[in-house]
Amino acid sequence: MKLNELHDNPGAAKKQKRVARGPGSGKGKTAGRGIKGQKSRSGVAIGGYEGGQMPLYRRLPKRGFNKPNRLEFAVVNLGLIEKFIALGKLDAKSEITEDMIVAAGLTKSKHDGIRILAKGEIKTAIKLNVTGASASAIEAVAAAGGTLTVKPARVAAE
Repeated sequence: MKLNELHDNPGAAKKQKRVARGPGSGKGKTAGRGIKGQKSRSGVAIGGYEGGQMPLYRRLPKRGFNKPNRLEFAVVNLGLIEKFIALGKLDAKSEITEDMIVAAGLTKSKHDGIRILAKGEIKTAIKLNVTGASASAIEAVAAAGGTLTVKPARVAAE
């Protein structure tokens, strides 16, 4: 294969529309923008403008509330922990902490703590020490012969 034989797949590159290149192009003079008005000029930003009518985003009522100092937890499922133990990335014999979970690659970061959920099956008896866990996850770990310790999360700055 030579350089002159290289080509893209058919239909991979769409031909660019060339506007304002004379009347013969079909997109000459006003370049398909019509005549006059704000939209015919460059630098237009009319986001939610509806011609003076009250815009939709202002007609609808505001709903809900986002707490600015809420705690954000990284979520890890039991099935994934079991898989990582089987792969040898986590040691089931020692106590599994949040730092070990992050180091194994189960989650990118622990944010304000790690919360364990019961999705998947756990067969190995493990000792887990995390910030949060669902009631069904605690039961599932206990049923497998392990323990799940929940330590309190850091208090959000008031």
